[in-house]
Amino acid sequence: MKKPPLVVHIIHRLAVGGLENGLVNLINIIPPDRYRHIIICLKDATDFRERISDKNVQIYCLNKNDGNDFNMFFRLYRLLCDIRPDIVHTRNISTLECQLPALLSGVRRRVHGEHGWDIYDPFGNNIKYQLLRRFSRPIIDLYIPLSLQLKQYLTKKIGIPESQIRLIKNGVDTDIFKPSKLNISLFRERQFSGVNNLFIIGTVGRMHGVKDQMTLVNAFLKLLEMKPEAKSFVRLVMIGDGPLRQQSISTLYASGVADLAWLPGDRNDIADILNAFDLFVLPSTAEGISNVILEAMATGLPVVATSVGGNPELVADYESGRLVEHGNPLKLAEILAYYIDKPDILKAHGAMGFLKAHSEYSIDVMANGYLAVYDELIQTKH
Repeated sequence: MKKPPLVVHIIHRLAVGGLENGLVNLINIIPPDRYRHIIICLKDATDFRERISDKNVQIYCLNKNDGNDFNMFFRLYRLLCDIRPDIVHTRNISTLECQLPALLSGVRRRVHGEHGWDIYDPFGNNIKYQLLRRFSRPIIDLYIPLSLQLKQYLTKKIGIPESQIRLIKNGVDTDIFKPSKLNISLFRERQFSGVNNLFIIGTVGRMHGVKDQMTLVNAFLKLLEMKPEAKSFVRLVMIGDGPLRQQSISTLYASGVADLAWLPGDRNDIADILNAFDLFVLPSTAEGISNVILEAMATGLPVVATSVGGNPELVADYESGRLVEHGNPLKLAEILAYYIDKPDILKAHGAMGFLKAHSEYSIDVMANGYLAVYDELIQTKH
């Protein structure tokens, strides 16, 4: 019996993150009789790999050295020659150069995804990265941007014709991320015991670079200045790890309010933790289509997000949440105070986000989009 076509997904590192979460969701939902999968990590893989339900999915780690590691490309070339995939799918600028070893190894079908910009290029203006994208055009069959903004960037800045672009927005697994009050009171009491009328402001994400959690920390401090009474019942929860975690903890300690916050690092129970939040905030300076915003919406949370990247495509301002300019802790603090004072609006915005997540961002729609791309490549490039 002929095996299903093999897709090799090349990513920078398999760890907690929106891109990686989307990849795992995709692999988990695509029927195994349609496509097989292998993941190649330029760096390494953490225990995030355990979220892949099919234990037959192989993961290779090239352990790329920091900076220029030309030997890594040779190792990738040899690996692809051994694997002989039907399709190579790279994601974001960090893996774009891997399209050349894929071509040289004989892979005939090549697709590249744009999920959001690099930490060193949060607005897509880096000339070096633009040139790399332009030079790679001849060897890439199809492009998959995750937002309208990224699609426009590819067409206008990079010169990719519309015929080579397939827009596919992220989808959320509503069987996992959904409103649930099971054990939530125990969780809230365990972290913040003895607090009456507890109101939790929360965020989830890698704590570095463009995610800009420090703006949320500073907004929280300004909120406490604006509403001193909030110290008795408002708490901040920030899930994720990275250099901004320690910086955030230090800032909270220096301000004397560390006991009003919980920053545990990475967690594997995100769906449960989201249900403990009252309000979700994403303070990043750049985004594609954020998985964690979709997860918060599917959980029934109102979302406050910066008006960057694909965020305005997800958050309907004044309907399912609020949009705020990035890097403005004062304005963010004002919005936080508004929601604290308006519980009816908080609830209404959460309900609208829930409906939008279910009607427009189904994980099945996302998976069908990728299947259509893979099928198109298989059928048109025999």
